[in-house]
Amino acid sequence: MRLALAAGRRNLGRTWPNPSVGAVVVAGGPGAERIVGLAATEIGGRPHAETLALAMAGEAARGATLYVTLEPCSHQGRTPPCTDAIVRAGIARVVSAVGDPDPRVSGRGHALLEAAGIAVETGLLAQEAARDHLGHITRVTKGRPALWLKLARTRDGFAAGAPGERLRITGPLADGRVHLWRAHADAILIGVGTARADNPALTVRLPGLEPRSPLRIVLDSELRLSPASTLARTAHDVPTLVLTTRRAPVHARRALAALGVEVEIVATAPDGRVDLPAALAHLGERGLTRLCSEGGPCLAEALAGADLVDRCTLITGPGTLAEPGLPAVGPALAARLAGFHVCDDETLGPDRAATYERAS
Repeated sequence: MRLALAAGRRNLGRTWPNPSVGAVVVAGGPGAERIVGLAATEIGGRPHAETLALAMAGEAARGATLYVTLEPCSHQGRTPPCTDAIVRAGIARVVSAVGDPDPRVSGRGHALLEAAGIAVETGLLAQEAARDHLGHITRVTKGRPALWLKLARTRDGFAAGAPGERLRITGPLADGRVHLWRAHADAILIGVGTARADNPALTVRLPGLEPRSPLRIVLDSELRLSPASTLARTAHDVPTLVLTTRRAPVHARRALAALGVEVEIVATAPDGRVDLPAALAHLGERGLTRLCSEGGPCLAEALAGADLVDRCTLITGPGTLAEPGLPAVGPALAARLAGFHVCDDETLGPDRAATYERAS
């Protein structure tokens, strides 16, 4: 099952709207086991991992055990149900890490396998699998992508100093890890304030992983993103989406659209800004499952206030600001994190990255 999880993780961020599942086919009895099939859900969400692993195994799948990180699908979509393929292949036993909450599956996949005489076991490494499939589970149960918030701060807790000044907080190891997280995200989210202040590219710049740059999303209620920004100028190369409101000027929409930027109108919050729950619901409808927020503390505080944060990584650098600045963690986020638990804590050179996730 650990091998199946590792296989599925390879394509995280590349299979939406489908989950990135891993599957392993093991033939032979005790002491003579051998792996005859190994696969992950393909880029774009199909073919599914189970059918690919079974195809690799061929006749060796008959009487074998299939380890899969998520309950096999049992509904007809663009491809036939995986349960049908498992039965046809002659698999004797299926071990699933977690069930699929999708109402089209939700226990039905396992029931169909058992009805066909296949032994079914569930719950092996369930916590790890639930973490890997959090995006899919959140989209199915809450109608939005899972949101991973990333913030950098100085040792004394600040994300920025004087207005207009760039504050370098983290080192190359931490920066590289952020790029790896990007490569496994469906999309990166920032606010227009960060876009205007930092002019980021929001691409993956690790050697060999550049093609894995995800969709870039900017929240911009009045459409203030400049056509001269890096995001706008590179929109034909890396997909870029701006979520705005009806307050956005028509000429600004046309100027960005001409550069390849996709502009969509969502609901307006009482304060005149993009309504965050509505925005994430809209992204869920588009099929997004894994959203990484790299905006500043203001956006983080708004997301926390709307209870939209599922995981949060705080990267603490070794330096201090030693003067008044912008705190990285505001009161709303601090309150949320108090109810989260630490699931990862690692040292990245001089930096420390602590990741918190919802307790349930």
